[in-house]
Amino acid sequence: MKRMFNAPARWAAPVLALMLAAVTPPAGPAVAEAQVEEVLKQERRGLIGVKGGLLDRLFNPKKAPAKIDYSRSFVDGLPKAKGDEEWACLAEALYFEARGESVKGQFAVAEVILNRVDSVRFPDTVCGVINQGTGRKYQCQFTYTCDGHKEVVREPEAFDRVAKVAQLMINGAPRALTDNATYYHTKAVRPSWSRKFARTTTIGVHHFYRHPTEVSMK
Repeated sequence: MKRMFNAPARWAAPVLALMLAAVTPPAGPAVAEAQVEEVLKQERRGLIGVKGGLLDRLFNPKKAPAKIDYSRSFVDGLPKAKGDEEWACLAEALYFEARGESVKGQFAVAEVILNRVDSVRFPDTVCGVINQGTGRKYQCQFTYTCDGHKEVVREPEAFDRVAKVAQLMINGAPRALTDNATYYHTKAVRPSWSRKFARTTTIGVHHFYRHPTEVSMK
């Protein structure tokens, strides 16, 4: 299942209004002005509810890869990755959270982070999502950011690999693995929230979950 960026449903009314305005015969000046003003009001209402990250990706789309193969050979064959601060944050998170996972598992963790960016429950940037709660020991969202240990990359080959995964996902690779999951944990633990959330899949050593009110992408 390919997951492409879709405008929120609340945009449907403004878009429909614009389409109708384009095909409706001209009316009198006062009527036409009122129609245009109503369309603009609907557009404003729709845009107000859109998170900044979503809006940026809509108007500044990055090139998505034509096909993803969740294999080490595929990722290793890609050029060395580079990117902006958001890419760097995602690459670091994948290294410390999932470098021991399969490539598929690394893509899955990346999906969760980007799904959080798109969710109103979390910050609207990759770095914001990853560093949420940082500064309060063991109260952060990603343990490596608040465990008191300095983040040091000791396996450059593993980092290069997850950096490529991060670049693919930042550039719009399909989120086809976790069914819109926004949470995960390893099989070694069972947090209390896992009993309340819908488990969407298990990949490698991680179980993935979606908040009860989140909508499945299937």
